Amino acid sequence: MIVIKSAAELERMKVSGHLAAVVRDSVAGKVSPGVKTIELSDYAGEVIKSLGAESAFKGYRGYPGNICISVNDAVVHGIPGSRRIDLGDIVSIDVGVKYDGFIGDTALTVMVGVTEPDVLSLVKVTEKSLEAGIAMARAGNRVSDISHAVEKVVQANGFSVVRDFVGHGIGRQMHEDPQIPNFGSPGRGAVLKPGMTLAIEPMVNQGAASVDVQADGWTVLTRDGKLSAHFEHTVAVTEGAAEILTI
Repeated sequence: MIVIKSAAELERMKVSGHLAAVVRDSVAGKVSPGVKTIELSDYAGEVIKSLGAESAFKGYRGYPGNICISVNDAVVHGIPGSRRIDLGDIVSIDVGVKYDGFIGDTALTVMVGVTEPDVLSLVKVTEKSLEAGIAMARAGNRVSDISHAVEKVVQANGFSVVRDFVGHGIGRQMHEDPQIPNFGSPGRGAVLKPGMTLAIEPMVNQGAASVDVQADGWTVLTRDGKLSAHFEHTVAVTEGAAEILTI
């Protein structure tokens, strides 16, 4: 069942989304060579607490970190630990914040001294595919119109969309209906209506789309060892253009 949010609930989601964005951007500003991923997670926890919010990830199905940090060939759900960031890394930061009963979910990929054209393109294309997906999140369109828009951008640039993990509805729960794949034909799935809130999140691989979940039960790596980028916004469907809540 897809939950339609009232005007009052959307106002509350704007706050949780904004706080998630504050945490995301604060952590992104701390990404530099030599920093451990656990230090970034600890810092995120401090920022979340200072905002009077709580991590929507920590403890979720047993997840141990305040945020997810996925480096290089890690696609999503990387567990913060002792790994140090190096020059040339790409670091995906995924933040979920719960405040006043609602969740904001957002991600971006930070480049650390990256100069390789193909890597620069991977990150840029992933962000542009998110923008394309959001542009299709309009009342009257269907869920797969978002999916198709994302995939079209990615494939046109020679990269691969991850198929094993998808975007999702969001609100009081982290994962609500509908699921939002980043691939597929247009004109399918639920009709989008004002008041729907969606977490749109392209995960794009430099090489093949295949991925594997590691023994820790969380970390997802590309099967071929090539790089992956991840961007995400929580948006609200309106009568016109979607409203991005995680800003």
